[in-house]
Amino acid sequence: MNRAIVEFTALSLVVLGCWVLSRLSHRQAAEPDGGYPARREFDFDLGSMWKSVVHWTTTTNHREIGTLYIIFGTFAALWGGIEAMMMRTELLTPNASIWSTETYNALFTSHGITMLFFFVTPVFFGIANYFLPILIGADDMAFPRLNAIGFWLLPPSLLLVRGGLPSQVIGQFLRLFDVHGPLFQFFWTLRDPELGWTLYTPLSTQSSNPQIDFLLLGLHLSGIATTLGAINFIVTILYERAEDVGFDSLDIFCWNLLVTSGIIIFAFPLLGSAAIMLLFDRVLGTTFYAPQGGGALLWQHLFWFFGHPEVYIIFLPATGLMSFILPKFAGRKLFGFKFIVYSTMGIGVLSFGVWAHHMFTTGIDPRLRASFMAVSIAIAVPSAIKVFNWITTIWSGRVRLTAPMVLCIGSIGTFVVGGVTGVFLAVIPVDIVLHGTYYVVGHFHLILMGIIPFMMVAASYYWYPILTGRMYDRQLALFQSLLLVVGSVVTFGTLVIMGLLGLPRRFAIYPAEFASYQRIATIGAYLLGISVLLWLYNMLWSYWNGTPVKTADVWGLKRTHQFTREWQWFERRLEEKYGIEPTEPEITRPAATSVPGEGSPNILVGVEPLINTIPRIAGAAAIGGFIGTMLMSGVLFTATVLGVFDLVSFSDLAGFVGEQGVVIGYLLFLIGGMTTWALLFAVLAEYLPGGPRIITGLAFATIISVGFGLAFYTGQTGLHLLAYAVFVLIAHWFYGFGLSATFEYLSERWEVA
Repeated sequence: MNRAIVEFTALSLVVLGCWVLSRLSHRQAAEPDGGYPARREFDFDLGSMWKSVVHWTTTTNHREIGTLYIIFGTFAALWGGIEAMMMRTELLTPNASIWSTETYNALFTSHGITMLFFFVTPVFFGIANYFLPILIGADDMAFPRLNAIGFWLLPPSLLLVRGGLPSQVIGQFLRLFDVHGPLFQFFWTLRDPELGWTLYTPLSTQSSNPQIDFLLLGLHLSGIATTLGAINFIVTILYERAEDVGFDSLDIFCWNLLVTSGIIIFAFPLLGSAAIMLLFDRVLGTTFYAPQGGGALLWQHLFWFFGHPEVYIIFLPATGLMSFILPKFAGRKLFGFKFIVYSTMGIGVLSFGVWAHHMFTTGIDPRLRASFMAVSIAIAVPSAIKVFNWITTIWSGRVRLTAPMVLCIGSIGTFVVGGVTGVFLAVIPVDIVLHGTYYVVGHFHLILMGIIPFMMVAASYYWYPILTGRMYDRQLALFQSLLLVVGSVVTFGTLVIMGLLGLPRRFAIYPAEFASYQRIATIGAYLLGISVLLWLYNMLWSYWNGTPVKTADVWGLKRTHQFTREWQWFERRLEEKYGIEPTEPEITRPAATSVPGEGSPNILVGVEPLINTIPRIAGAAAIGGFIGTMLMSGVLFTATVLGVFDLVSFSDLAGFVGEQGVVIGYLLFLIGGMTTWALLFAVLAEYLPGGPRIITGLAFATIISVGFGLAFYTGQTGLHLLAYAVFVLIAHWFYGFGLSATFEYLSERWEVA
């Protein structure tokens, strides 16, 4: 398949879907009742649109700049995430049957660069821009115009780095209209590099792809933007703090930003210098990384002297969010505040002394390897201090299982596994064995995916009332958070196992005995993709349709004396704009509550009525499952006629009960549709996304279609594989529609809750 068209189409569909969802949400928003909040309006006349464009491109307000950072980072995350899904789809089969090996190499190169440079750092900068001045009592950032310049350098840098994909798409459209000639040769020349995100020499110096030159310029530009932002954060924290905010009372998130900004100032200029030298080697023929000059190893030293601190540049803000948000839902203050600050500083210093552990297999001096091994193991100590303090905070707290808290707990778990697997990699003999395997990919992603996006999502839920004045769908958020945690554990835990079994990374073709592991990892990746879409849906839909906030103490922070500065600012804002009086904290709170998402769930509340209605629920589920399976069978029959679905899958299903034949297999399939999946839907429907039950049914069917697609896959390749995936999805939507519509109809008549 054509990678450029597929990727461009997928990204366009996601962006278009967000726009359509926003429009639908806006149309269905409740009419204003004359009080708070008024309905948000879209203005589509040219004058208003031009004013908006001018306003957003010239603003120096820290909160608006922060919003721009977050939107930009989210877009980059969607782009890089689509590439991750494309890679995992390719790895469903041992052979390169969907994309070519060159395309696969380009995918993991652009995925890594996009996620590291244009997703994580911009989103954290966005959160910091919005909340840091409020948290320290400042009116704005120290240099507002520099702040705006720092952001507006990012879009052109992204375009330079990722220009290969849009140029390919434009070039292919030009060919459709029979446009040729040297004037348009530019669009057919650029293509995404296939080097790996580390850009190792001599491959990067010898490749003839001119897109690499633009990529180096883009990275340099993004480094300048990041450094400008870091300088602004440091000056703002040092000189713009309110009089009553000393370093002893500076909150933990700001402490982490301060240390992170310090690392950036030392690390990013080095990347810029190394990238410019590489560009000179490619364009001017200099010999910085040639054998007669510094050699290929010089690039690795320079790159990793930046590259490993970069890991902590994107990791420390996440730990800052964890230390900031976790106590709010643990019902007590952070345990060991000073030790967490010291550990953050320790990581900041040690992060510059571990770069050579990426080069244990390059044959560098054994004495150097030993010293870097010692430092790499030592950096686990301050990281462990953070973990123990987080656990202790939970241990003696009064935990509320909200979505942010679920993400905090999930982050601690994945970070512990990712950290421990990293300690093994710091040991030279182990690293030599596991270097270049999926173990490294699993370890890396358990930390990066396991805590960074988790805490970004947790922060989006925690501060959503301040950002929008409304509450999000709490049940959907809880379900999405659990899906995110499960998807991460399944995906990256499987990668660690594959690495321990010796499977090399960065290959599109792999031995067939690893196919099952790869499919499990892909299922987990699809769960991650679905959870991201659910988060997007919740954020956009709730922006217009969420419950309006009636008090600034949304999380009950006053009763635990954690009503911090940003909430105090929000409370004053509510009073000034809408006349909402400040609330007094409750003296006591119940140990448990049955209100969904607000506290520890009282499970027994739902048990008694469930027992009384079990027969009716089972009956409705069975009938709904039967109708849904019949509808689904019609779609599968069509797919069979077209040759993209093989009935032999039903024979395999019969083999599980010691029988043979398509008929026996189909009967088992029908029974499963009436019992297992139908009952699962009946139990989980309350926690699945979507207001009407039919929407919930479609969401449920979409999730389970992944398992069906893998279980009934019979080796289709190319377009047959794509058609198989489409028919599987449509068949499940029919199943979900039939099941949920019937269940809804019967539940009303049988009084099933």
